[in-house]
Amino acid sequence: MMADLIDRAHALAEESFIASSGPGGQNVNKVATAVQLRVNAYALRLAPAVFNRLKILAGSRMTQAGDIVLTARNYRTQEANRTDARNRLAELLNEALKQPKTRAKTRVNRIGKVKRLKGKKARGDLKTKRGKVEW
Repeated sequence: MMADLIDRAHALAEESFIASSGPGGQNVNKVATAVQLRVNAYALRLAPAVFNRLKILAGSRMTQAGDIVLTARNYRTQEANRTDARNRLAELLNEALKQPKTRAKTRVNRIGKVKRLKGKKARGDLKTKRGKVEW
C-alpha cells in the first residue's frame, strides 16, 4: 500500500529544474541544479483522513489547487537534489499515512479522589490561615 502510493506519486510528479543559490561556485550561475517537484494531492486518490493529515503536514507547501510543491537545493548536482526531493515527498506521504493513536480515557479510583480532595482542603485551610487576623 505505502510503496504503491509512493510509486504512484513519483509517476505523477512533475519536475522542473531552476537556478539554485548556495554551494556550487560558478556552476550555480551556469546550471539549473535546484529541483522543484510538483504533485497533485487529489490525483493520488487518498482517503479523506489521510488527505487531511497530508494537508496539515504540507502546510504552505500545498497550493489552493491541491499541488504539493517541494524545492530541493541542498546539493550541487541535479541528481542529488532530485533524489532529495523524492525522499522528502516519500517521508511526507509516510507521515500522512500514519494514523495517530487515540487517547484512552483514564478514570481515578475512589482512593485517588479522596486523596485529591484532602489535598485541596489542606491547601484551602493553609490559605485561610494566611488571611487578615481579627483582634
